[in-house]
Amino acid sequence: MTGLTRRLSSIVYYIQKLYWKMITAKPSLFLIAIIAVAASIFFLGGGLYDLLEKPLVAAFAAGGRIIFYYPYGINEQFVAESLFAMIIYAIAVVGLLMTYESTKYAYRPRQAFMLLLIGCTFVFVAYVLIEFLLLAR
Repeated sequence: MTGLTRRLSSIVYYIQKLYWKMITAKPSLFLIAIIAVAASIFFLGGGLYDLLEKPLVAAFAAGGRIIFYYPYGINEQFVAESLFAMIIYAIAVVGLLMTYESTKYAYRPRQAFMLLLIGCTFVFVAYVLIEFLLLAR
């Protein structure tokens, strides 16, 4: 009988210890930021629609070509279209991160200018591609 109570009390002790570790855990801010950005890209790209509606990946047009975007409708989309949007949003995030990193090189103006130029180019290209994706309908 004492062996059973000792095992139960040790199990309770380990559960309390695990619970305390879970409550007092502090994840890194970098990890939280990565998760928040990834979730934002997923939601903005239409990932939730893809999970709930289960649309087609792509479609074949009359000429035998593959269509990755849904023409003549703004209420429907293909999975490939949302993946393209997620990739484009990720390019924009990389561009914004590069422009942010350029501020850290104040004493190396050439490197700061290059990072700023490349980052702004990424953001501009992402904007143009998203507009193209929206207007391709």
